[in-house]
Amino acid sequence: MIPIAYIDVRVFAHATEDLDKVQTAARNTLPPELADTVMFKKTALTGHHGNSITLFEARIKDKKVARAFLEKLASGLSMVDKEVLNSEIAQHLENGNLYIRLNKQSAYLGEFRLGSADPIHVRMHFRKPGAEEVMEICRKFGLLP
Repeated sequence: MIPIAYIDVRVFAHATEDLDKVQTAARNTLPPELADTVMFKKTALTGHHGNSITLFEARIKDKKVARAFLEKLASGLSMVDKEVLNSEIAQHLENGNLYIRLNKQSAYLGEFRLGSADPIHVRMHFRKPGAEEVMEICRKFGLLP
């Protein structure tokens, strides 16, 4: 059994962006055979300067989908990104949650790269909140070296 309670995937689409492309980028983070089983909720927001922003968010609770998501993420990230994540792990862990930001443009092209500018936000909530336990699980799945 996978020790993840749920995975949240969130992404913002700004007024200048194509909503379908942003949603495609978010869907590309999901295993293709399971992408249709995950529904993204769409919320209209207003930015600081009155600009329209659309939030797409999904919570993955299904154990099979969560495991496949973690495996796809682990196999898709480069060794360099895994090393960066490993060296900065303290900044990505809090209360049993692992926070990862993925480059939206790369995700649209079907690739995984860490990115902090206008990213796809991923939060994995682990059943065991200890940092060492979370890191061990991530190593087991190949997300960390």
